[in-house]
Amino acid sequence: MPPHQLPAVSVIMPVLNEERHLRNAVRHILEQEYDGEMEVVIALGPSTDRTDEIAAELVAEDPRVHTVPNPTGRTPAALNAAIKASRHPVVVRVDGHGMLSPDYIATAVRLLEETGAQNVGGLMHAEGENDWEKAVAAAMTSKIGVGNAAFHTGGEAAPAETVYLGVFRREALEQQGGYNEEFIRAQDWELNFRIREAGGLIWFSPELKVSYRPRPSVRALAKQYKDYGRWRHVVARFHQGSINLRYLAPPTAVVAIAAGIVVGAAVTPWGFVIPGGYLAAIVAGSLPAGKGLPVKARLRIPVALATMHMSWGWGFLTSPRSLAKKVIASRRPAVMAR
Repeated sequence: MPPHQLPAVSVIMPVLNEERHLRNAVRHILEQEYDGEMEVVIALGPSTDRTDEIAAELVAEDPRVHTVPNPTGRTPAALNAAIKASRHPVVVRVDGHGMLSPDYIATAVRLLEETGAQNVGGLMHAEGENDWEKAVAAAMTSKIGVGNAAFHTGGEAAPAETVYLGVFRREALEQQGGYNEEFIRAQDWELNFRIREAGGLIWFSPELKVSYRPRPSVRALAKQYKDYGRWRHVVARFHQGSINLRYLAPPTAVVAIAAGIVVGAAVTPWGFVIPGGYLAAIVAGSLPAGKGLPVKARLRIPVALATMHMSWGWGFLTSPRSLAKKVIASRRPAVMAR
């Protein structure tokens, strides 16, 4: 399209303790190869590092950047606050540690036009800056790490249940009333579920790529994946029929390994075959996943895989039914277009 026909774009960004990546993430937005009008709205949670100071510098440096407070610190509340403060017909969600590829917005706007979708999204392209992060990135983009999730490992362009982050038509967000703030995690899935229920199309395309910076420590990765597992069980209870074998693999592995250790210690050494087999599997799986990485990074891949699998599985198994009941009570019916 000629520049004067391109839709204006609002980029919304929820941030909390993102001093390490925020400036670079915003730079990747402002340097987009897109000729239409653009604004960036950063929703600031109660950070304990220099995030607010860096955000203030960005506002002073570029009139396209604005901030809005998010006193709860919760991601869905931040997203809703940023949506409310923004004004353009296309809304692009970006996280504070996500780096957009140079043509991300231009490609997304084209795909919205070509497909008629309400939301388009692409690849969560994990990239590390040190040996541990490179190991986690390799695990997060391998099938042994995350199964066949297209937005992690790639795939053909096609309709999808949900996508990573997302580029929305504002009308779809406003029609559905934004994000459900009870979903501390999995809020993307829940919103996309309502959009699909209302007859809207969610579209995945490998043309869209966001570079993602993995968690910087084993502890941080374990917490992230425990939360993922916990909230995936909430989603399964919220929407029966949404679970599949890929989601059941980690909790099954946790139970099997724990049982194997108990049997091995108390009954027969044959019980150790199960945890030993799992260890052998992740070591073997780490070899192709780590191709081309430094030796120190490759040695850390099995640790990353085990942390992801065990934490996700434990979070799924220990997800309280009361949390699901609270979320189900907040269920919003999909709003059909008039």
